[in-house]
Amino acid sequence: MASTPVFRYSLSFIAFIYCISFPCILSCKSSIAETPEKTDTTNKYLNPVFIPVFADPAVIRGDDGWFYAYGTEDNWSVNELHLIPILRSRDLVKWHFMNDAFSTKPTWKNNGMLWAPNVNKIAGKYYMYYAYSLWGDPNPGIGLAISNIPLGPFNDYGKIFTSTEIGVENSIDPFFFQENGHNYLFWGSFRGIFGVELAPDGKSVSGEKFQIAGNAFEASYIYKRGAYYYFFGSVGSCCDGIRSSYHVAVARSSSIGGPYLDKSGNDIINSEGTLFIQGNSKFVGPGHNAEIITDDKGNDWFIYHAIERNNPNLPNGATRRPLMIDRIIWNDGWPTIKNNAPSAEWISKPVIDPF
Repeated sequence: MASTPVFRYSLSFIAFIYCISFPCILSCKSSIAETPEKTDTTNKYLNPVFIPVFADPAVIRGDDGWFYAYGTEDNWSVNELHLIPILRSRDLVKWHFMNDAFSTKPTWKNNGMLWAPNVNKIAGKYYMYYAYSLWGDPNPGIGLAISNIPLGPFNDYGKIFTSTEIGVENSIDPFFFQENGHNYLFWGSFRGIFGVELAPDGKSVSGEKFQIAGNAFEASYIYKRGAYYYFFGSVGSCCDGIRSSYHVAVARSSSIGGPYLDKSGNDIINSEGTLFIQGNSKFVGPGHNAEIITDDKGNDWFIYHAIERNNPNLPNGATRRPLMIDRIIWNDGWPTIKNNAPSAEWISKPVIDPF
């Protein structure tokens, strides 16, 4: 979910984004935001991996080997509005701003902000499902934009549905899942998590909606591993600065449609799942994860946003949510994070083969 829409950048230093030497398909823009400058330890990294803000991230690996990240609409500084900013990285920890997905807002809704993009490659093109909403919006919705390349530009296809049309309040935070020729869209925010089958082209609803989780969750994500579908959902308040209660819980099912059960066997339609990651002495509010990315050594990585306790707000009071990454450790068939909390020390980077 997105935060208050007006942002300013204020840090103890200023780092200017630059166009990296690899030729850009689209021209790069200048920005006062980037991966923080830190002592180079070559094979290690320190969270956060991008500042000042990159909320509700989505990540995909392009055919060119690069990783691309997409974030919620935000003002990074005065008069610097980014309509779904796009980052690029070789190694998942050093990111560069490239450009925005949109030059102007889609017109199928009168007003709102572009939140929580989810990007997948479908039929040779890059499909971006996104939420279009205001805080407290009585009828938010989910739209679709399509590009030939991960950097965009993304051409808006229009709405998939609004809350009123689909019959689910607060219809935001889309997540796309494809399996055995079937396309599914999952969505919802504290009014139940629902799924529906989409048409083969991914552009419209073709089935009846079904519920997989209760009112505790938003920002759903499903990861298939072995015989199970693992549900990750964010719980609590995303955007209360140092008071944020955001955290991520997990459950699993043998079927894409559920039931999804926590480690104690409780259905998450009626429970809050099994704790996966929560705040610690350095970070609060970890949540709204991107796709789980597997590195070239087979390690799985959890990509999300969190809030630094010593720098929780932007000057206007909005919550500052930089980009984070941590390794998943699988234990007895369940995903875990070390200490169930964001890493606060230097740790080994993902293993990405040269290209």
